[in-house]
Amino acid sequence: MRSLRVLLLCASLASGLAGSALAADPDPSDWPAVTAAARGEHLYFNAWGGSPQINDYVAWVGERVAAEYGIDLTEVKLGDAANAVSQILAEKAAGVTEGGSVDLIWINGENFAAMKEAGLLAAPFATKLPNWRLVDTENQPTILVDFTVPTDGMESPWGGAKLVFFTDTARTGDVAAMPKSTAELLEWAKAHPGRFSYPAPPDFMGTTFLKQVLSETVADPSVLQKPVDEETFDKVTAPLWAYLDALRPALWRDGRAYPQNYPEMKQLLADGELDIIFAFNPSEASAAISAGELPDTVRSFTFPGGTLGNTHFVAIPFNSSAKAAAMVVANFLLSPEAQARKADPKIWGDPTVLAMDKLSDEERKLFQSIDRGPATLAPDELGPVLAEPHPSWVPRIEAEWAKRYGQ
Repeated sequence: MRSLRVLLLCASLASGLAGSALAADPDPSDWPAVTAAARGEHLYFNAWGGSPQINDYVAWVGERVAAEYGIDLTEVKLGDAANAVSQILAEKAAGVTEGGSVDLIWINGENFAAMKEAGLLAAPFATKLPNWRLVDTENQPTILVDFTVPTDGMESPWGGAKLVFFTDTARTGDVAAMPKSTAELLEWAKAHPGRFSYPAPPDFMGTTFLKQVLSETVADPSVLQKPVDEETFDKVTAPLWAYLDALRPALWRDGRAYPQNYPEMKQLLADGELDIIFAFNPSEASAAISAGELPDTVRSFTFPGGTLGNTHFVAIPFNSSAKAAAMVVANFLLSPEAQARKADPKIWGDPTVLAMDKLSDEERKLFQSIDRGPATLAPDELGPVLAEPHPSWVPRIEAEWAKRYGQ
């Protein structure tokens, strides 16, 4: 993944001609005009394409917006959103201020921070969408602040995320006996060598595990809410590397290899090679059971002291060729219909960003009728949310991990 520092350096060399494009952005305050302009537009939606369930959901979105709004949606399946960010940046450097190749992008965290700092985003639009009134800004603060960076209406929330762990109780027994912190996880791994691992960073889930350990072991968690200070980086992160040094000999394959990504980690659990894995979706285990990917004896657990949580978003690049369609799709993604379908573990199982008390009785029934499956923890069982570190920590700890443990 290209680092935030490199992205910003490139941006400083770019032509900086985005202002004229921003002035021409559709105004979501005039929604009839936006929907009229969107009809007939071809929208290229750049999104992570590593999940068949998510891809199927996006295909359904495409069918719905085609039928209702006349929008032709094509999903561009990404392995990493940073690739699309780099493409947008290259277009800006080349002076391509309209007709860009990316019309709507699924992002959060360091990618949003990079796009915002580099001037790669369209004018603020999210808070003016008709369905914004349904969004749970009161109880989900990560909707307004993305990895410490204010969203300022430049990205529209799509779903929530909370780190959860799960295990096959047919092999490990009562889920209540599972580790309750990364410190306990280390001791569990030592007692059960080869039965735990994590994907190699810069895979998203692998980096998430590093951030979880760092958040639990750092002496002063508040330092993670600020940009990395190179003068103190070694001292701040020393407990993380000490932890990983102690964990490595107990990992799957003695730490000589790592799963490539979450799907491989899930397959290793299904095959009986791993006993504990993790995901950034509280419904993931139930969704995998429903899809026949995991046995129905799998159950979720989390840490009472908290695990990382955040919101993921869609954003419109400054030079999108279909800004009206992008706004319409972003608004549709916030509809109770789309959010309830997404929350169903049989479809995706992604937590909603809507506030139930802002919905009508009929709209709430869409959510109340969802069968969340046998392995989904109740909201009051998920534990506290640990704040994501500032985006600048991601490339820095990824680089350090590669230097220490990369193959």
